[in-house]
Amino acid sequence: MTIIQVENISKKYIIDHQKKARGPMGFRDVFSHYSKMAFNGAYRREVAEASNEKEEFWALRDVSFDITAGDRVGIVGHNGAGKSTLLKVLSRITEPTTGRVTLKGRVASLLEVGTGFHPELSGRENIYLNGAILGMKKEEIRRQFDAIVDFSGTEKFLDTPVKRYSSGMYVRLGFAIAAHLEPEIMIIDEVLAVGDAEFQRKCLGKMKDVSDSGRTILFVSHNLTAVQSLCNKAIFMQKGRLIEYGETGHVMGSYMNKVSQTELVQEWENPVTAPGNDQVRLKRVEVIPDYLTDQRRLDTRTPLTLQFEFWNLLEKADLNLSLHFNAISGETIFNIATPVIHCKQGLVRAETTIPGGFLNDGVYTLSVMIVKDMATPIFQVPETVVIKVEDFRENVAWYGKWPGAVRPRFPFSIQQVEEEVPA
Repeated sequence: MTIIQVENISKKYIIDHQKKARGPMGFRDVFSHYSKMAFNGAYRREVAEASNEKEEFWALRDVSFDITAGDRVGIVGHNGAGKSTLLKVLSRITEPTTGRVTLKGRVASLLEVGTGFHPELSGRENIYLNGAILGMKKEEIRRQFDAIVDFSGTEKFLDTPVKRYSSGMYVRLGFAIAAHLEPEIMIIDEVLAVGDAEFQRKCLGKMKDVSDSGRTILFVSHNLTAVQSLCNKAIFMQKGRLIEYGETGHVMGSYMNKVSQTELVQEWENPVTAPGNDQVRLKRVEVIPDYLTDQRRLDTRTPLTLQFEFWNLLEKADLNLSLHFNAISGETIFNIATPVIHCKQGLVRAETTIPGGFLNDGVYTLSVMIVKDMATPIFQVPETVVIKVEDFRENVAWYGKWPGAVRPRFPFSIQQVEEEVPA
């Protein structure tokens, strides 16, 4: 049975480009401006034209698909691909400019941190509020109340206004409400990246349980391993358009093959919205290839510089960064870590280099973990950037697939020690 039907939806935004004043305006400037506005028609037209420069931006263009009840659908694509806008349209938060969406059943959404919460109400009151919005009776909410509180771990703060909650507490409570109030359709955005690794695993397990009960899940994530393990179908978005929709393995393969070699960076300008928690926030992850030719071809010979930046929000802490280099299958190829440094609040930067001739050809993802006191992981991003390494060989006649995850060039001697074969 089709539970979600999306027919040719597009979403357009109008961006205003207003000219800013070149500097502070004194009294004389202000008086002159308003005098001209009152008596000079040409000046009024000039100001109006300068302040009304508009640009159309299409976040979605002609997107169509059907989802069957019980499907677990992962949505992948780079930042700006239209994933979050699509979820907002499906959640009825925003209306499409064109097209139509048909939903059968109740929808529970977990989008930006704090969405759906009233900041002045307590955690307890927000649980009942969210249930009422879903159309549930008070008795239905009461039956799930203890399970929601237990899953979220917010019992001590249940009667505290949620405006005093941390971002992690928001996410834990929001997910617990969405998962336990038994909606037919559950929509989850990348906000799970705010939580710690243990909570992420807990959420993924719960989403699988929800799906096994016959409910439908839409899941936006940069965690490609999570998408592959949880979802039976996937949607690949790019620049507002649906590129491919189908079986997860096939779509993920297409996504990986279309990864641009020039899009080797993930960056967040605002620590409030960046992935992280109350202790650290990720700012930037970048792969900088040392291209050997003008063709800017990233192949097995190419040295790679890896740069990382994160904001430390702790007053004082002994921190180090751990890097997991993963195959597309999710298997970790190797793990390296920085030395421990004593950090105050502020920006921390780390860098390392993978020499040329070490990696085999293939598609890889980088996972970043920030560790406190050499023992306690305080935040992990499962997949940050994707690297596609092409093959290169010379003076080799065999061109089958080179086995293994790496192909290092260790010193390796060979010589003939005898010129006769024993009879």
